[in-house]
Parts: sequence; structure tokens; C-alpha cells
Amino acid sequence: MGITSTGYRIVLVLHIFCAIVGFGAVYLNAIYGAEIKKRRGPDALAVYEANYRVSHIGEFFIYGVFVFGLALVGLSDKAWKFSQTWVWLAVVLYLVGIGLSHGVLLPAVKRMGALMREMVGAGPPPAGAAGPPPQAAEMAALGKRVGMAGATLDVLMVVILCIMVWKPGA
Repeated sequence: MGITSTGYRIVLVLHIFCAIVGFGAVYLNAIYGAEIKKRRGPDALAVYEANYRVSHIGEFFIYGVFVFGLALVGLSDKAWKFSQTWVWLAVVLYLVGIGLSHGVLLPAVKRMGALMREMVGAGPPPAGAAGPPPQAAEMAALGKRVGMAGATLDVLMVVILCIMVWKPGA
């Protein structure tokens, strides 16, 4: 087919579109996290649930980036090869990111949602209660884990983007 064909260009547009929508949906999640921290109870939970929903939809587009990227290599009529540094390195970094997302970030985010639902379901603290609810300490620890994983994923995305632009080893 070749990199100047209409079919290749359509797949390239789909690849870029998925990157914009998918990574755009999750890249600024730290801002949602900061907004959740500013709120309490149902308001915090509402921000969490909206962000979780948008991020979940973004996941499918992020998978599309990978699928369409592989298709571009296959459709390039050997202009791009899996043996080229920029291709295999981008694949490896993408898979590291997916592993970090599914192994660290998403389980922590899901647990945070469960803890928030517990706290909202418990209602206001009883009269004379001292200190934060028991879920608060776990939420704080999870928040640090999410922050580190999210920052790492943001850096990975920028590195992969640079690899796509400069194509080392092409």
C-alpha cells in the first residue's frame, strides 16, 4: 500500500485521532484528583465518577492507538519495520504503560472509588467523633500511588510522542 496511499493515510488519521481522544481523556486526570480533594462526600464522589467514566472511555481509544499503529507499520510497504528502533521502542514503552496502568493505577483508582462510596454511604460522622474516618488513611496512600503512576504515564506518553516525531533508527 505505501505511506502515500489513501488507505495508509486513513489509518494514520485514525491512529492520531485515537491518540488525541484517548490520551486527552486521561492526561489531565491529576486536575480531577485535585478537585476531588477539595470536595467532600457526594460532591467528591460525583467528580470521581465523571472522571472515571471519561477515563474508561479513553482506554478504548488508547488501545486503538496501538492497533492502528501496528497497522501503519504493516501498511507502509516496508517504509517502517518492526526492527526499526523507533517502532520497537514505542511498542515496548506503550506496553510498559499499559502494564503500569492495569497493574498499579487502575486498581488503586477503583479502590479509591469504593472507599469514597463507603464514606458517602456512612453519612456524616457521629457527634463527638474525633479525627478522620478510617478510610482516609488508605485514601491518602492510594492517592500517592495514583499520583506517581499517573506522572510516570504522562512522561511515558511524551517520550513516545517524541519517538513518533523524531523516529530514531528510521
